[in-house]
Amino acid sequence: MTDDKGTTPAADSTAVRVALWRALHVKADPPPYILEDEVGLRLASPGEDWRSRPDMNPQFTRPFRASIVARARFIEDLVVEESGSGVSQYVILGAGLDTFAQRRPEIASRLRIFEVDRPAQQEWKRARLVELGYGVPEWLRFVPVDFESGESWLDKLPSAGFDVTRPAVVTSIGLSMYLTKEAIAGTLRQVSSLAPRTVFAMTFLIPLELAGPDVRPGFEAAAKGARSSGTPFISFFTPQEVLRLARDSGFRRARHVSAAELTELYFAKRTDGFRPPDNGEELLVAYT
Repeated sequence: MTDDKGTTPAADSTAVRVALWRALHVKADPPPYILEDEVGLRLASPGEDWRSRPDMNPQFTRPFRASIVARARFIEDLVVEESGSGVSQYVILGAGLDTFAQRRPEIASRLRIFEVDRPAQQEWKRARLVELGYGVPEWLRFVPVDFESGESWLDKLPSAGFDVTRPAVVTSIGLSMYLTKEAIAGTLRQVSSLAPRTVFAMTFLIPLELAGPDVRPGFEAAAKGARSSGTPFISFFTPQEVLRLARDSGFRRARHVSAAELTELYFAKRTDGFRPPDNGEELLVAYT
C-alpha cells in the first residue's frame, strides 16, 4: 500500500507513543486500571522490544502515562454520559490511534463517530483495522482533511454524514500545544457555531515554567524532542486564559478540569502514588 508519492503511509510517531503509553499502563502499573487499552498496541505493532525504547521507561514516563490514561478515561466517560442524554454524534479531531470504537462497541455502535485526521494517517489506520479483523463499521466515519492545504474539517463533516442541526461531542486531545493560539481560537469558534448542547473537550499545556520540579525535566525533554522532530510545542495556556478564550469564542459555559480533579475521579483510592502531575496537561470542557 503506497500513497501518491510512492511511499508507505505510517502512523504518526506521536500517536504511536500515546498508544504505547496506554498499553504500558496495563503492563507496568498495578490494577485497578484507569483505562484498559491494548488495541492501539496491536495497531502500531511496534515489535517485541518496544518496551526497551527510551520513551517507554516505566519509571520516567510514569506521571505522563498517568496523564494520558486519565484524559482518555475522562473523555470516554464524557462521551458515555452525553450519549445517555441523547447526543448521537462524536467528532474526534486528530484521531490518531484512538480506539474507543474498537474497545467500546456497545456504546460506539449507538453513535455516529467521525474520526478527523490526515489522509495518509487514515489510509494506514483503515488498512490496519481491516488486517486485524476489526473492520470499519458503518457508524465509524473517517474524515480525511489536508490541514496543510487549508481544508476545513467542519466543511467536510456533512459529506461524511454529520448533521449540523444536532448536538455532538467534539474532542481535541493532545493537539493544542502544536497549534498557534490563532488556530486554536479558530477551532473554538467553529465548534461554538454548532448546534446547542454540543460539548467540546480540549487538552492544553500549562506553561512549562509552572510545572512542578519533579516533572518539569520530563516536559522539557518532550518539548525538546517535539522541536527536533519538526513539531515544536507552540501554545501554552493558564486555566484562566483558556477559559477566557472559550468565552470569547462564543461558548455559553466553560470549565477547567484540573489534574487534581482527575486524581479525585480516578486515582483517589490508589496507594502507589500513580497520578497525573499538577500543572501539566489539563482539560477545557465547553458547552454551546
